[in-house]
Amino acid sequence: ERMNVQVLADHTLTSVAPFKRYINVEKKDVELILVKDQNGVQYTSSAIIASPRMPYLPNHTEDDGRETWGKKIDFLLSVIGFAVDLANVWRFPYLCYKNGGGAFLIPYVLFLVIAGMPLFYMELALGQYNREGAATVWKICPVFKGVGYTVIIIALYVGFYYNVIIAWSLYYLYSSFTHELPWMKCGHPWNNENCTNPNIFNASSLSNGTKYSKIKLTPAAQFYERGVLNLHESQGIHDLGLPHWKLTLCLVVVVFILYFSLWKGVKTSGKVVYITATMPYIMLFVLLIRGITLPGAMDGIRAYLHIDFKYLKDATVWIDAATQIFYSLGAGFGVLIAFASYNKFDNNCYRDALLTSTINCITSFFSGFAIFSVLGYMAQKHKVKIEDVATDGAGLVFIIYPEAISTLPGSTYWAIIFFIMLLTLGIDSSMGGMEAVITGLTDDFKILKKNRKLFTFITAFGTFLVALLCITNGGVYVLTLLDQYAAGTSILFGVLIEAIGVSWFYGVDRFSEDIERMMGFKPGLYWRLCWKFVSPAFLLFVVIASIVTRPNLKYEDYVFPPWCNLVGWGIAMSSMLFVPIYAIYKCFTLKGTMKERIAYCITPEHEHHLVAEGNIRQFKVSPVTTTSLYLEKLYA
Repeated sequence: ERMNVQVLADHTLTSVAPFKRYINVEKKDVELILVKDQNGVQYTSSAIIASPRMPYLPNHTEDDGRETWGKKIDFLLSVIGFAVDLANVWRFPYLCYKNGGGAFLIPYVLFLVIAGMPLFYMELALGQYNREGAATVWKICPVFKGVGYTVIIIALYVGFYYNVIIAWSLYYLYSSFTHELPWMKCGHPWNNENCTNPNIFNASSLSNGTKYSKIKLTPAAQFYERGVLNLHESQGIHDLGLPHWKLTLCLVVVVFILYFSLWKGVKTSGKVVYITATMPYIMLFVLLIRGITLPGAMDGIRAYLHIDFKYLKDATVWIDAATQIFYSLGAGFGVLIAFASYNKFDNNCYRDALLTSTINCITSFFSGFAIFSVLGYMAQKHKVKIEDVATDGAGLVFIIYPEAISTLPGSTYWAIIFFIMLLTLGIDSSMGGMEAVITGLTDDFKILKKNRKLFTFITAFGTFLVALLCITNGGVYVLTLLDQYAAGTSILFGVLIEAIGVSWFYGVDRFSEDIERMMGFKPGLYWRLCWKFVSPAFLLFVVIASIVTRPNLKYEDYVFPPWCNLVGWGIAMSSMLFVPIYAIYKCFTLKGTMKERIAYCITPEHEHHLVAEGNIRQFKVSPVTTTSLYLEKLYA
């Protein structure tokens, strides 16, 4: 397009060349500078410049060869399957119970609305618009690419020990295929002379303050610690021993399931989740129906739902709610970005974010009924209080709940149902973490993309080798160390930097425009405020709380030696350091003045040509003299 401008004394435009319509011609902005009369002569100048506001569509389109989900339901089930994991069953119900019951839902829902959902929505939109994994998505602000590597490394670390917990579930499932469950009675090779019939324990025998959930003499406790973990053969983390062949076989099965679910991409994993994402709900519903028919079940449910508002005065309750909502939704592991990158460009990720995050939280609440109905039954059976049998983590799903199941008629069938639920809860969450690693690195290194099957195998086999440390005699100590440090403060730090990068450097306005191009509408003021202020503030709060309230590293009564804390922080820092190291590397490998380098670092890659021209939104490019009037467009 050409535009001829004549400027008269009164600065009015008198003629414009006829406008001619062109097809597929890039829109241009006109930069017009009007200069005052000098010696009776009027000087004008004009230039045609590319509009930085011109809608930018990422290079990747649906025709670029990047695969997409077979059906929309594949994506939804994958996200739900990843977010709904073992923590929904073994952590949330107990947190709710110990932090005031129904009162705990107040901070939990509050943090869900002001931070959890906005972060969830942000990651889905970020991945879907740019159609890239966790690392290369930072073409929007190159200096933050280190954050992508941080979350990829963390997702890899989690796979090292999370697959071991799935292997435990598989071993329990295998052990359930017998007429008499092996954790029902004493007399097995793994039991010692102190093994005691659980019926002996009641309120009078526990009068010294010992909780039933902490007793290690029951057949169920000894099957877990001596029959599965072989913990009695280790003196500590310095005495690991060799991997146990039974758990090694289970781990091999888990890794093979993961590999064959992911080797062909989302076309295969999207079908696997039809089973792994839906099966837990079926099993959980069956267990709930059975649980509420047990004597004492209503006592357990009342304890779960009791409302005690005085707990809200305790800061730890708010910290528990904040950390639980964050870890429960799974933001920050690169998984949501990876999954969303395989969506169609115009998919309504806003609706998806609301739907899947809500389902995840409802599942956590719903699972509490299945758990506490059985805990109520256990409390009545042993004539103790609910607090004496209530626990969380592995102690709940591998000791207390299996013991309760073993006392029921048809215990074999109930055990099979329960451990199928645990197995499927874990598998699709582990699939998500591994997909984040594979997508993140194959998008960054094209040679890996060309050899995805081989790279998937190498990733799966690598996690298997490291996981062998966790199935030795002292393997549970290694697992505890990784669980505390690999994805603790480091993942919170990563998401904090991610939120700052998107909201403050790339810009909420620009991000909102990206969403508008995908879905036809901009996010409302509420979402923009949350992204800009609330979510970063929330994450900063959680990061500080995770450091200040970090407990001493221990497993049950075993206290780790001091050097373990140094190793743990070394693991955490190994991922977090990617952020500053890459930022420094990026800045010093670019050419130009320091100002130009910074401009390149914080400007989207598709606008780097504007940096060379000086036309970027972060810096003023054309000086305006006192004798000139400079009309420019402001780019927010």
